[in-house]
Amino acid sequence: MVNIDKLIIGFDSALRTLLTPAQTLRPVPGNDLPENEMTEAEKQLSVALMRVNHVGEVCAQALYQGQGLTARNEAVQQTLMQAAREETEHLAWTERRIAALGGRKSFLNPLWYGSSFAIGMFAGALGDKWNLGFLAETEQQVGAHLASHLLRLPEHDEKSRAIVSQMRIDEASHATMALSYGGAELPSVVKTTMKLGSKVMTRTAYWV
Repeated sequence: MVNIDKLIIGFDSALRTLLTPAQTLRPVPGNDLPENEMTEAEKQLSVALMRVNHVGEVCAQALYQGQGLTARNEAVQQTLMQAAREETEHLAWTERRIAALGGRKSFLNPLWYGSSFAIGMFAGALGDKWNLGFLAETEQQVGAHLASHLLRLPEHDEKSRAIVSQMRIDEASHATMALSYGGAELPSVVKTTMKLGSKVMTRTAYWV
């Protein structure tokens, strides 16, 4: 049963994610690296890829909030909330990098947040082992996605590459954490469905 206090907290988190600049306790990775010259095409590629990564972090915030609302075990709830706080830093890093490159965030962020929040609540309602299993699989897929971006980002866009590299390390840590708390292996059909949904999101966010 979701109580009113948790719903209020969830609503507040949504407003903060969508309407206010995200904050970070850790320094932005690559902050001390030089801003190398890029062609306009290279800059637009970096902007598009970092916009996709920003959308991924918007979705992560929503997923964790939704999962935390319906998780049954208090320790699992706290684990999800801690992961959400760490993902907020990724949100801040990608947001700042997009601005530094002169780009914009996705126009569809409210849609990405709402749909991911609903998915998170559903995953949490299935029980904690499936909730954590969903979290682990999500982070593993995100890690693979970030690895592909490291191959696509312009080689001399050192600042973007530093951010993506640290995000990849953090996502792997979250996946390991979820499994250590008893996350279950998801059925293959669920994993495939998640990959297809992610593909739709990333291809849309690249442009919109």
